[in-house]
This record gives sequence, C-alpha cells and structure tokens, in this order.
Amino acid sequence: QVQLVESGGGLVQAGDSLRLSCAASGRTFSRYAMGWFRQAPGMEREFVSAINWNGASTYYADSVKGRFTISRDNAKNTVYLQMNSLKPEDTAVYYCAAVAAGYYSGSFYQSRGSYDFWGQGTQVTVSS
Repeated sequence: QVQLVESGGGLVQAGDSLRLSCAASGRTFSRYAMGWFRQAPGMEREFVSAINWNGASTYYADSVKGRFTISRDNAKNTVYLQMNSLKPEDTAVYYCAAVAAGYYSGSFYQSRGSYDFWGQGTQVTVSS
C-alpha cells in the first residue's frame, strides 16, 4: 500500500501561481511513477501530468503544457506540481496517483485506470 496526501491548494486569482505537493508513505517512493489528475464539478477526472520513477520523463496534458511543471524529490518522498499562469478553467480538485514503475507509454500515464493508489485531493480555485 502507498498512502498519498496532497497539499498546497487554495483560492487564487487568474495569473497567480500555486505549488501542489503530494507526500507518499508506505512503500519505497522511487519504485512508483506518479501522476496528477483533476476533477471539476460535473466533469470526469482528467489527466494533468505524470513523471516516471526518477524524474527523467514527464508528461503533460495539452491544456497545461508550458504553464505547469511536475517534479519529484525521492529523498523526501514527494511529488510536486508547480502551476503558473493559472486560469479559471484550472479550478478543480487535484489528485495525485501512483503506479508501480515500469516502461510505459505516454498514453498509459494519461489513463486513470493505470494508477493503483490515489490521494484524497486538494481544492484549487482560480477566480477571474
């Protein structure tokens, strides 16, 4: 089992920045690839970004590419999502997720069903 706890959400204005964190416990963090998803009210949970076990490979949804940056610190068992130039349409609950490390395609990381463990989410609200 891997326990994931997100933090760093909040209420910001359009154009502001936020950094989300996801702290992992329970298993060796470096054995897991990590992803961020988000879910807006009435919408399906959608892929935002992912990172492989050592940070060498990263993936982004087109809607956040160039604005969001995913990173990880395996010594701190934490994955981050730096969000810049936030827009009202970024408003959602943001979830981190973990899947055992492997040689996966980008499409694998974009699928919710690929992940084995999920956090409880953190709310991000961007006002216009």
